[in-house]
Amino acid sequence: MSTQNALLTILVEKINNDTLVLPTLPAIALKVRKAADDPNVNLNAMGDVIGKDPSLSMRMIKIANSAYLGRTVKVTSIGQAVTRIGLRQIKNISTALAMEQLFVSKNDVVAKHLKNEWAATVKVVAYSMAALQTYINRTRNRELSLDTMTLAALVHDIGVLPILTEAERHEEVFANPTFLNVAIDKLSCRIGGSIMRAWEFDDDFVMVAEQWKDLSVLPEKLSYVDFVRVGAALAGKMDDQKDAVLNLAIQRGVIEDIKEFTTDEFKEMAVNAKQIFSS
Repeated sequence: MSTQNALLTILVEKINNDTLVLPTLPAIALKVRKAADDPNVNLNAMGDVIGKDPSLSMRMIKIANSAYLGRTVKVTSIGQAVTRIGLRQIKNISTALAMEQLFVSKNDVVAKHLKNEWAATVKVVAYSMAALQTYINRTRNRELSLDTMTLAALVHDIGVLPILTEAERHEEVFANPTFLNVAIDKLSCRIGGSIMRAWEFDDDFVMVAEQWKDLSVLPEKLSYVDFVRVGAALAGKMDDQKDAVLNLAIQRGVIEDIKEFTTDEFKEMAVNAKQIFSS
């Protein structure tokens, strides 16, 4: 058996036996999500939780001052930032901002793959958010929220992480990067769904992570997965299905015309969204 097939077999076996090591959410994200689920939590208490992590605090202030929230008056403290963002959005936004911590490795080869994966993911996030904002501006329908959209797009390909972690133990595999792409294509969505369930995320997130590549899976109502597919197509992650994705977007009412994705307004929204995750 070739090394490539052996690793693929190992991965499938671990998935089937439920022994594949899945990533865990960064500790600060867990703390914020736990606090957000407390019905008695208030803005001051939430500010205290976030304030214990300097990096997250700085990024939260940045997002509070960003074009994402459309505000011009600057805030300078985490208390002001939490008040501006609001408790409802804090849970998803803080998780999204902490996600970058998962895309790191001490192995140079794995680190490079993870860096590329993070950059590609941020592009998907930016286009997904811009697509949803365009939809909201056109329809005034706010059933789908931008903070949930942000996090859903960030975790859409989370199943890649355990594959790279497992491959790190078999460095000879990296002699053939093509294999990694094959393994990711075959297994990442299945693993992604497992991660979302392990993290106890809602069904919307499970569907995104598990089904975003499968265009035959169509929710009854417009869903976050529709916008993630558009984001992935515009980011160059679905080149073989790009036309199908965009045509489907028109059929399902995400957009009225593909030209919407070429307007200066759409491009500006995508740039603003991307800047949220810039260092």
